[in-house]
Amino acid sequence: MTGSLAIGAAPARAAEAEIRTASIEAGEEQFVLNADISAELTPLLADVVSRGVALFFVTEFELRSPRWYWLDEEIVSKTVTYRLSYQSLTRQYRLTTGTLHQNFSTVEEAMRTMLRIRNWSVAERGTLRIGRSYNAALRFRLDVTELPKPLQVSAFGRKDWNLGTDWYRWTFVAREAK
Repeated sequence: MTGSLAIGAAPARAAEAEIRTASIEAGEEQFVLNADISAELTPLLADVVSRGVALFFVTEFELRSPRWYWLDEEIVSKTVTYRLSYQSLTRQYRLTTGTLHQNFSTVEEAMRTMLRIRNWSVAERGTLRIGRSYNAALRFRLDVTELPKPLQVSAFGRKDWNLGTDWYRWTFVAREAK
């Protein structure tokens, strides 16, 4: 089986991921999110990416204002998508978001960069009212819909393809910039 991808070769191991910390801080012109996520690729996912299949990861953020008389009002909903790929000619891993990319010598370095969120602009200053309480939620996950179709079928219902966190929820009170 030289050069092929062995989907069922190793025993399935569920990927564990969790959001360790998340906070929103007031900046001069916007509110920014800082978060630390803990996640590790399963051996299968590491093998898939090292064979040239790009993996897409999504970080999702929601900010809602609670209302007693109706459903909570959605204030902000943002996502950022990362593409993790292996460049066999340079033997480096490439992490791409939008038009920006960065190269790494190991997949662990690329993952560490993706999982450390700093100064992600989530709301303009005028969007939130100072002193008001908001419900924030954050999650990180592998987007299996971006995999090639044959791998999407293989990934269906298998825990070693499932990498993601539960929604991490907290209450945030908008404050003035320090």
